Amino acid sequence: MHWRAAGREVRTQNGTSSDSSPSVPTIAGRGLNDPPDPPDPAKDPSILVAQQRRPFNPKTFLTTAGTGRKMMSFSNGQTIYAQGSAADTLFVVQAGTVKLSVKSQAGKEAILDILGEGDLVGKDSVAGQPSRTTSASAMTDCTLLRIEKQAMLLVLAKQAKLANMFWAYVLARYIRYQQDLVDQHCNSSEKRLARILLLLAHFDGLGATETTIPKVSHETLAEMVGTTRSRISFFMNRFRGSGFIYYENKGNLLRVHRALFAFCGQ
Repeated sequence: MHWRAAGREVRTQNGTSSDSSPSVPTIAGRGLNDPPDPPDPAKDPSILVAQQRRPFNPKTFLTTAGTGRKMMSFSNGQTIYAQGSAADTLFVVQAGTVKLSVKSQAGKEAILDILGEGDLVGKDSVAGQPSRTTSASAMTDCTLLRIEKQAMLLVLAKQAKLANMFWAYVLARYIRYQQDLVDQHCNSSEKRLARILLLLAHFDGLGATETTIPKVSHETLAEMVGTTRSRISFFMNRFRGSGFIYYENKGNLLRVHRALFAFCGQ
């Protein structure tokens, strides 16, 4: 039998203990003073039943890996999925920025949205669409939770709390896209740019006087606004001169001030 002195095994060259502290025999490879092993759910059905009765947490489901869910990383510029590919997964943005775009048969591309933390990417997968209607790509290094279509549909059918959150999100995005359409037809390019900057900053004019977001290229903003890159550069310089925004030419961040919200309402 091995022996342990104060929780450690001590041997001398002749095989006897050289520590004078009390020795404790081990049983089945573990000392009597060691903490017991944690209970095994496979051997104790009551523990398994207790785990199964834990209340469903939508936030945990949307932010952790599990059955039908896998955490994935994408580098800046990497394609997440392409227009026309199979719509068999849904993604939840954990960190980073994702661009949604669509390309016409003539090859002209338009940016539909820029999504950030907590946003859903690939909602068409749960709408019965067999293939993707848009393309998604990473604008920064991103971490996304990939959820298989069947796993998402199963949970939506069983968990009313998650279903309510999901459909509220989808409805909010629908209203947002409807407002984008009105904005495109009724407002000037300058005001459309101001609104897009506020949306990217998730700024509603309340709370903090300014917020900081990753800088977006003028080319990307031009595609979102529906104008030329030179016009975007002109408007951005005018916004900066008016104190609505601030950025350094070689910097990676853009600060949006609350005053831009008032400008949109004029």
